[in-house]
Amino acid sequence: MPAARAERAPAKVNLTLRVIGRRADGYHEIESLVVFASVGDALAFTPGRSLALAVRGPTALSAGAIADNLVLKAAHALAERAEGLRLGRFILSKRLPVAAGLGGGSADAAAALRLLARHNQLALDDLRLAAAARATGADVPVCLDPRPRLMRGVGEILSAPIGLPRLPAVLINPRVAVPTKDVFARLAAPRIVRLPPNEPHDCPPVDRAALISYLHDRTNDLEPPAIALTPVIAAVLNALQRLADVRLARMSGSGATCFALFDQLKAAAAAARTLRAQYPQWWVRAAILG
Repeated sequence: MPAARAERAPAKVNLTLRVIGRRADGYHEIESLVVFASVGDALAFTPGRSLALAVRGPTALSAGAIADNLVLKAAHALAERAEGLRLGRFILSKRLPVAAGLGGGSADAAAALRLLARHNQLALDDLRLAAAARATGADVPVCLDPRPRLMRGVGEILSAPIGLPRLPAVLINPRVAVPTKDVFARLAAPRIVRLPPNEPHDCPPVDRAALISYLHDRTNDLEPPAIALTPVIAAVLNALQRLADVRLARMSGSGATCFALFDQLKAAAAAARTLRAQYPQWWVRAAILG
């Protein structure tokens, strides 16, 4: 067999998340500043005659049925759009918590699309790749080329990559799954009669101090409904806010993962050690966001 190829599937972190409202099609119009973490899942690929997937790793048991995995959904979506697509076997090393607000499944699907594109000599900007990403899930397009961006619409309107400073951080999840649909239902966002115009994105500052100030002026609109459904999120945020040298603490996506930002990776690593000692049952990682 040919040698296996590998691809990182970095965690997606929503530094901000504004919910504009609920569209007539039932989806929600959002605006979000998205970055990617130095931690995530990993996906290996070996070319073969048929499509297959095996899931391993510390969070594999909570990843659900293999038949429902977004890696396979993405591969099928691309095969429907690229005639004669050569497939193979994927091995997913699942390390991120599931239903955690980190876009783990979407990152896995995007990694699968990148691997298939490389194997089939498709450019990353091939329209069929973008269409397969949209068909797989709302967060897959932004994960396809994992660099900081502003994301709008239901996830399909993306800015050009933004050169943000590297942000030392701690990610923490209380090992509680929070279904995204339940959080949006609890939010009860107003219905949008007319979609907002596709205007240029409000570009965030690239200086670290100015960026932190920019983030403080914005929120994650899903944080209050997620806390109402899963009160332990408030305890996670409180634990982060009590840390020394923390610049900002916030929930990512629809939760339950929260993050804290620091000026130095050394401070983030020390905070992660403190949190692991205090909450040994929680998932805690120091990371760089960017």
